[in-house]
Amino acid sequence: MEKTRKAPKGILGFPVTPFKENGSIDEKGLARNIHFLLEEGLEAIFVSCGAGEYNSLSSKEFESTVELAASEVKGKVPVYTGVGGNLSESLEKAEISARCNADGYLILPPYLIEGEQEGIYEYYKTIVRSTDLDAIVYQRANAVLQLEHLQKLVEFPQVVGVKDGIGNMDLNVELTQTIGDKIGWLNGMPMAEVTHPAYLPLGFDSYSSAISNYIPHISRMFYEALLDNNQQLVQELYQDVILPINRIRKQRKGYAVALIKAGMEIAGLPVSKSVRPPVTPVEKEHFRQLEKIIKNALEKYPRNTKTLA
Repeated sequence: MEKTRKAPKGILGFPVTPFKENGSIDEKGLARNIHFLLEEGLEAIFVSCGAGEYNSLSSKEFESTVELAASEVKGKVPVYTGVGGNLSESLEKAEISARCNADGYLILPPYLIEGEQEGIYEYYKTIVRSTDLDAIVYQRANAVLQLEHLQKLVEFPQVVGVKDGIGNMDLNVELTQTIGDKIGWLNGMPMAEVTHPAYLPLGFDSYSSAISNYIPHISRMFYEALLDNNQQLVQELYQDVILPINRIRKQRKGYAVALIKAGMEIAGLPVSKSVRPPVTPVEKEHFRQLEKIIKNALEKYPRNTKTLA
């Protein structure tokens, strides 16, 4: 039978990679993070991607996280990995992903070099063709395909989706309205809840949620309010939770990752604030600000009572 390919829809979980004080990976913490996201109903798990500090992981560490994720998820939802940067390392991680029974991978930009459209296309094509796994192209930084070359790329059956991380709405309109539902469209903007009302009408039916690692019920509430056109709830969640957290996130470079770990610690999840350079931990004052926001959010929008096993 021909493999059915499709990009995940809904809210996508991007677990962090927890580190112990000695710098090694806390596998028990990662397993519990993934289990928490599954319990909260997230539609896919993207392990060792940007939030998972994939750029700082050795091949051995990457393999251990992928094995753990596949074992923890047990086929309940798709498991994607993050590959990117150096082409040879990307191909190695793509092969590891296939060997460890991942469903696909998110292809992040190549390291540093800014290539012409044909070069970016060849970069993506080389990785896509290296395995039979589903592939999602991440439009970000120095790897943004325009219509002509993206149309060529989506002819490969492995390509199931495009994730946008640049916010060029002129380009997004051209891509979505020309290519249509041949592939899935994912909102990958930082703090994607902020921009998703603009993305939803274009056909972007999923987004990666940083806050889902510690207040996933808020992300779910927001997403469903958008689908139900509940503008009052959308506005309240913006004012009470989403915009205040986003203001902190923009205070320092690297907070896209570090702030997630801080939020998880505040919410009582077993992850230390340890990060790997060049990311730095959240500063004390910003931590206190985030703590206040989360406390108020949990009081006004209490989560359903669930017990983590």
